[in-house]
Amino acid sequence: MTAAQLLGNPEYQAICYGGYRTKSRTDEPTLAEIKEDLLLLEAMQIKMLRTYNVHLQEASNVLKAITELKKEKPNFEMYVMLGAWIDCENAWTDAVPNHEKESLRNIVEIKEAVRLANAYPELVKIIAVGNEAMVKWATNYYVQPRVILKWVNHLQDLKKLGKLPENLWITSSDNFASWGGGDSLYHNHDLEQLIKAVDYISLHTYPMHDTHYHPVFWGVSSTEASWSDKEKIDAAMVRAKNYAVNQYESVVSYMKSLGVDKPVHIGETGWASHSNERYGETDSKATDEYKAAVYYKLMREWSTEHKVSCFYFEAFDEQWKDRENPEGSENHFGLINLNSQAKYMLWKHVDAGVFKGLTRNGKPITKTYNGDEQLLWQAVMPISKLIETK
Repeated sequence: MTAAQLLGNPEYQAICYGGYRTKSRTDEPTLAEIKEDLLLLEAMQIKMLRTYNVHLQEASNVLKAITELKKEKPNFEMYVMLGAWIDCENAWTDAVPNHEKESLRNIVEIKEAVRLANAYPELVKIIAVGNEAMVKWATNYYVQPRVILKWVNHLQDLKKLGKLPENLWITSSDNFASWGGGDSLYHNHDLEQLIKAVDYISLHTYPMHDTHYHPVFWGVSSTEASWSDKEKIDAAMVRAKNYAVNQYESVVSYMKSLGVDKPVHIGETGWASHSNERYGETDSKATDEYKAAVYYKLMREWSTEHKVSCFYFEAFDEQWKDRENPEGSENHFGLINLNSQAKYMLWKHVDAGVFKGLTRNGKPITKTYNGDEQLLWQAVMPISKLIETK
């Protein structure tokens, strides 16, 4: 199987994966823990994983885990989109980030991505150069498009020289705006050349964040005022899905305006199930398990119908992302929480016995809220803000 055959193939569903259990990524998930996770994902028919940082041991251990599982289970099948992290000079330090220069660490990351792609050519099908590395709100580390272009061209040259598998696809995974789908601020010659250089575009779209930042779709229209809370929420979630699709289509439109026609897939989208900040009870009231489940269903249905790969964010809750605030939204994007409980979007999987005999951290997969839907609905936040819809 090549990236060209995998991407957009409804038989090969995709997800973003991080197996970290604690508040620090110095506590790497063990090989056994990763295998435990991968068996759960396989049971859900997930066959493509996206990773983020090749300099951390988790990336190589994911590849080792898949290799071992293939030996233990001949029918086990899983492939990897390997992320090479890209930073600017002084990123994540006390010094002021210099967004005009790149970090010297980038070459180390690229070399390790090349090594792993060559060591596991049957598993690594995509290398993504950078993660949200061009979007300007990533103030700690973003770089200019020319840096991403430089490394994409470097990897494409290695393919031509036979120093990387010829069917390996190269991309960058970034916010839809960074790919030219939003503000013209991002439109420049280097971005145009980057779009021509990648094998496909991997874009991110997060309507959940815009329930706070740009809530044009988030609320109740005058015609919906008499509807039940559930009907109001369902209507808002359809608008959220449409908002994501519009961002996807805006990137496709910009790409085609440059005379380019190549695949465009979703490298990230997701919806947190909890937040005590701007997406929670005191602000947009967007984050609960019901809304997260509806968004998951809608995006899976749309992406399957349109043969767009959707690396849904993410497989499991991780708590290192916002270690100072356990209730922060970044810690709650997973489909399965840290107590080995399947969130509402996976309750039917539990009922169907999909996870029978499988565990996480030694625990069987059970349902959140003890599977009590009435209890779950007590935590669902109604939407009251009035909006105008076209």
